[in-house]
Parts: sequence; C-alpha cells; structure tokens
Amino acid sequence: METLQLLALVAATVTTGLVGGLFYGFSISVMRALRGTDDRTFIEVMQRINTAILNGWFVLGYIGALLFTGAAVALLGPDRHDALYPAAGALFCYAASMLITGRFNIPLNKALDAAGPPARIPDPARVRAAFEPAWVRWNTVRTLLCVGAVLLLCWALVVHGG
Repeated sequence: METLQLLALVAATVTTGLVGGLFYGFSISVMRALRGTDDRTFIEVMQRINTAILNGWFVLGYIGALLFTGAAVALLGPDRHDALYPAAGALFCYAASMLITGRFNIPLNKALDAAGPPARIPDPARVRAAFEPAWVRWNTVRTLLCVGAVLLLCWALVVHGG
C-alpha cells in the first residue's frame, strides 16, 4: 500500500507541476511577448493557442493531476494524516485552479474565438481589451494555486518518506 501511495503522490506532483508550469510559462513569457504585438496579431496567436492546446498531452496532465491527487488522498486515508492533510490541501488548490479555468479562462477563450478571424474583426482593440486583462489576471490566480498544490504535494512526499 505504501508503494501505491508513493506512486500516486509522485504522479500527482509531476502532473500538477506540468500544468502549473504551463500556466507559469504563459505568465512569464507568452503573455509578456504578446503584450507588444498589435491587436490582430494578439488575437490570432491566442486563437491558435486555444486550438493547439486541446490535445491528448494537455488533457493527460490537466485531468491526470486531478485524478492522481484524488487517488493519493484516497490511498493515504486516515492512517497517514501526516501526508493526507497536505495532499488534501493540494487537491483543493488544484480543483480551485480547474474551477477558475472553467469559470473564467475558458469562457474568455471561447469569446475570443467567437470574435472570428482577426482580419474581419471591426474593432480588434475592443476584443483584445475584453480578453487580455481578465485572462491574465485569472491565469495568475490559477498559476499560484497550482504552485501551492505542488508545494503541498512535495510536503506530502517528504512526510510520507518518499
């Protein structure tokens, strides 16, 4: 049982780290690079990213993080409170990041995609202004939640003896 607990914690840490790293990468590079582009370029790049990111590798990490962290919590059970509490905290943080993604980032992505081809948008500055500040703000929040989840999973690994 201890081996299964350890494997679940490791898988949860890796997948949560991958997703948090993706969000972090957007915060520190992608959105900063796009800040200096014109509105149509910004919209086109973000629309392309919205399409490209929907792939099996992303889904594996994104859903895997929730499933592996949930499995770790279930496997740890009440006999391993030392690791259970931080793992449960990680599950809460990661679930909150998914909630934010579903409630804010995805609807913003869909609205941006619905604006249509950038060359045909009559007022691209308005479309960008409705998207960029809110998307960046919520991406920062979900990044911080994922960082918190990874730290809690690391704590769980340490106290578990992994």
